[in-house]
Amino acid sequence: MTNAVKATEDAILAKRPESRAWRKFRSHKSAIFGSVVVGTFAAIAIAAPVLPIPSPAATDWGAVRLAPSLAHPLGTDEIGRDIMSRMIWGARASLMAGVVSVAIAMVIGVPLGILAGYMRGWVDAMISRCTEALLAIPFLILAIALAAFLGPSLTNAMIAIGIAATPLFVRLARGQAINIAAEDYVESAHAIGLSTPKILLRYIFPNVLPPVLVQSTLTIASAIIAEASLSFLGLGQQPPDPSWGAMLNTAKNFMAQAPWMALWPGVAIYLVVLGFNLLGDGLRDALDPREE
Repeated sequence: MTNAVKATEDAILAKRPESRAWRKFRSHKSAIFGSVVVGTFAAIAIAAPVLPIPSPAATDWGAVRLAPSLAHPLGTDEIGRDIMSRMIWGARASLMAGVVSVAIAMVIGVPLGILAGYMRGWVDAMISRCTEALLAIPFLILAIALAAFLGPSLTNAMIAIGIAATPLFVRLARGQAINIAAEDYVESAHAIGLSTPKILLRYIFPNVLPPVLVQSTLTIASAIIAEASLSFLGLGQQPPDPSWGAMLNTAKNFMAQAPWMALWPGVAIYLVVLGFNLLGDGLRDALDPREE
């Protein structure tokens, strides 16, 4: 009897949306790989202050452009700084830029998109026209223009990337809100007299959240590339603080003498972006109710 009850409870748990989503995500091999890659870089970045590595700004004029060795596993740069240390501290800037800029885009874009999709009328028209105007400008070009206007710094780069990514979340949240607002349970809630804020918080927002989370994961990858591009152009993280994009900018002058200076930041950007894209693909499949 106990086994039968346990089997019944397991069957009920398996039918829950969160259990089904976790089961689908766990079976997605590439998503697990992406999670491991992202988790590894995040753990290294968080642990940077306590790791036994040299200061990323410490110079050694007797060790200029040294190839990878036991003393410097990833080599040194043009003024003798340890590249491994700069890579680890640069990961903090890149990951923080990706997460913070996407958080800015979500905080601004999702509420605007939900309002536009639910209220319709002039509210929708005004928000949609502004969104379309921003979408007419390529994402990276808009981010560069905003960063140049705000001034070169990592904080301003994150704000610029966040504003440039906002239209993506406005459009996504608006489309989802339009579909959800047409559902019977939302119309019933409106018919029984629930206020608009309660309907938005209780029924619209929770159903908009899953696709927004998937989009945020994919947008973080784009934001990391954008931050590296801004730092490469001198509009992001400022010296002597390390950044993968700034390291690539310096390395381009020493490709023949010290190719490892460009190799490691390039590989790191590729792996992190790949990891977030694979993670986003896995979340999309896991949170799709049409997929079993």
